[in-house]
Parts: sequence; C-alpha cells; structure tokens
Amino acid sequence: MFDLSTLGAWRDLPFFDETLPGIEAALAQDERLILPPRDQVFAALERTQPDDVRVVILGQDPYPTPGHAHGLAFSAAADTHPLPRSLSNIFKEMQADIDASPEDADLHFWAAQGVLLLNTTLTVPAGAAGDHAKLGWHILTAQILHRLSDRPRVYLLWGAHAHKVAKDVDPRANLKIETAHPSPLSARRGFFGSQPFSRSNDWLQAQGQTAINWATPETS
Repeated sequence: MFDLSTLGAWRDLPFFDETLPGIEAALAQDERLILPPRDQVFAALERTQPDDVRVVILGQDPYPTPGHAHGLAFSAAADTHPLPRSLSNIFKEMQADIDASPEDADLHFWAAQGVLLLNTTLTVPAGAAGDHAKLGWHILTAQILHRLSDRPRVYLLWGAHAHKVAKDVDPRANLKIETAHPSPLSARRGFFGSQPFSRSNDWLQAQGQTAINWATPETS
C-alpha cells in the first residue's frame, strides 16, 4: 500500500479512493522491478502542493533505467551520468535561452519553487518504457489539471503526448507553450529555440510573481 499521508491537499482528489486501489492491485501482481521506488512514486505531488504550483511540466512515464527515476518528470538522481538524453537537450536549450543550466540531473530545486514535474504515468517496469500507460494513472493527471484550473499558470508542453493531455488548458488564461519533445528524435523540430525558460519567467514576473531560478540550486 502507498503511504498517502504526505500528499497534503492532493489527497482530496477522488483518484486516491476510487482508482488507486485497482492500480495497487495490478502493481502487486507485476513481478518485475517497478520504478521509481514505492516511496518516490508521488514525489512530484509531495514536493509541490496545489496552491504552490506556478509552472506545470508534463512528462510521460518514469525513466526505465534502475537508479534514474525518482518521481519527478525529466529529473533523475544527481549521480546519473551521462544525463538522460531528453534532459541533456533541455539543459542545452536552457543554456542557449538563459546562458546557464544545472550541474546535475536532480531537479528537486525546481519543485521547491512551484514547478510541478508531473509524469502522466507514475510507474514503469524496469526496461519496459510505456508498459504501465494503461493502468489508470491518466485519471490522476486529468484530476490534477482540473484542480489547477483555478488560476493562471505556466504550462510547458513538450511533445504530442503532452499537447493531447493538456488540450483543455485554456491558452487565454494561462501561458501555454507547446513545442516538440526534447528527445533526440524531435528536439530540432521546434524544441530548440523555443526559449521556454525566459518566456516563463517573463510571464510570471508580468503577473507579479518571482522568476523561477532554473539553473542554480544553491540560490533557489
């Protein structure tokens, strides 16, 4: 059983009573190594409460390599070398955009500033990307996005999957930046050059909020 006591206000979402028990039953029957570790599956929600969310970044499922995934989309354990390829391209775009980027793969300091790093599927069997996409995690994603529709936020939507999942996010009320995915297969088709980090900060500051420190954990 998952420990839901650290979810804070997210615990009120119907998913946790109505859908999660079925997912838990399916996970219990899966004899493969499931990533991330059980106590990190809901890390993105634990780290960034609903009223603190200022930026939403949607991923697909956790990294399927043991030791990499720790519950935050695109983020990985600090000692992950080389960087996951999509994250490497995210950092390349950040360097081009704001002339700085983090020194390692751990993006917990983004979460601490109100960046919700949400995978739309929260578990994956080791080495089997996408295998848990139909377990029911998408119901949680839909409820999270509905919960966050209460006020304007930034949505960084990288790739067709994220575009589809967030299709109902109102681009008039929110800053909605939709580009190609940062994976090596597509980054040059619109992710590179999109300047998501500076554009997000410009919008946040125009709303009277502080900018996100994207690059340097020690000053966030």
